Amino acid sequence: MAVITNFGVPVDNSQSTLMPKLQYRFRVIFEGLGSDGGAQPLLTSNVISVTRPQLDHEDITLDTYNSKIRLAGKHTWSDITLVLRDDMDSNVIRAMDHQLSKQVNHATQASAKSGADYKFKMSIETLDGAFDAADAPVLDKWEMVGCFIPSIQYGDLNYSSSDMVQVTATIRYDNAAHTIAQSAVDELSDAGIVAGGSASATTSGQGS
Repeated sequence: MAVITNFGVPVDNSQSTLMPKLQYRFRVIFEGLGSDGGAQPLLTSNVISVTRPQLDHEDITLDTYNSKIRLAGKHTWSDITLVLRDDMDSNVIRAMDHQLSKQVNHATQASAKSGADYKFKMSIETLDGAFDAADAPVLDKWEMVGCFIPSIQYGDLNYSSSDMVQVTATIRYDNAAHTIAQSAVDELSDAGIVAGGSASATTSGQGS
């Protein structure tokens, strides 16, 4: 999808620039958060902002004779920050309270038997700008599983401010999948790319 054909960096006889994805065209979908499934569309409509996943690998350094070899160690998915409006009917904070209660009941001090009892699923979809929910093409989708809320901030009140009250929640999760357009293929688990296979990114063609 070209924007202007005579601007851009020459690459393979092409100078056109492509339309970028826009930050404000997105939606966040929740599955299994809190106790009331009917409240989850209201959460989606009250999202202000969300950070997309970040993946970090620990560093393994092998000291050799005259140099060092660096390898990728265990990976960690960094926390997601979710900011929502605190609506007048308190749908957002009620759903968040119910989720936190599933994790730990603060009245009885009872906790869940296992993570499966309270963890939920969350998806972040980048959209193309269409309004009809059924027809809005998804440009790409992040799906996080094993989600829970380790931290939440219920916002501030201030006599001198006209700002809306915002709720900021940290979302921690176990794993993420990334699909492009309407494909069901997780690009992070592409069957055509085998971890530890014969292909190597080292200059000699052989990995350590």
